[in-house]
Amino acid sequence: MATIDESLSQLEKDVRMLKIEYEQYFGGGKTRPPTDIEWRIDTTLKRYGDRGADMNYSQRFRYTNLAQTYAKYREIFRKRMKQKEEGAAQRHFGAAAREIEAERARKQAAEKKPNGEAAFPFAISCTDPDQETEKVERLFTAFRSAKEKAGEDTEKLTIEAFQRFVRQKTAQIKKQENASEVEYIVTLEANQARLKARAKA
Repeated sequence: MATIDESLSQLEKDVRMLKIEYEQYFGGGKTRPPTDIEWRIDTTLKRYGDRGADMNYSQRFRYTNLAQTYAKYREIFRKRMKQKEEGAAQRHFGAAAREIEAERARKQAAEKKPNGEAAFPFAISCTDPDQETEKVERLFTAFRSAKEKAGEDTEKLTIEAFQRFVRQKTAQIKKQENASEVEYIVTLEANQARLKARAKA
């Protein structure tokens, strides 16, 4: 039976292959979407989602990143599938190319720390969170990582609620400070996770 690390490595390969095969499908190179890979990924995510207590910190962190990446890709594929069915499929894949570049950048950042841990302080700047979902997801991952490292409860911390918070806070600070950009900083202070927001000069 495969170890948790072996299963996570296979899951990572499957998520990467899913994206490649969907691009081939949308580009006309394949006649059917890769539903078999989706089924395999869903099965693995469910199996290890139910075994969270069996994983160590780095394994949970890796699992969470893969699950978020897969969810993000599925949403992109769902929208493009709808466009395809409605006959409005885009003829270029600029958005997909940007997603690939963002994914590569995130992996490179993770490799700079042992065990894939996020470095603190972690900072990003947002102009429009609704158009910068990649940044918001990275901020969410860093904040949750900080809370886990501090031993704080993360069960009620969801990406949906976090996205609403960042959207509202960005709009509030931009209006109050007459700023065009807001910087968010995640820190660990006195073994407590902190998230600060300020107008970027």
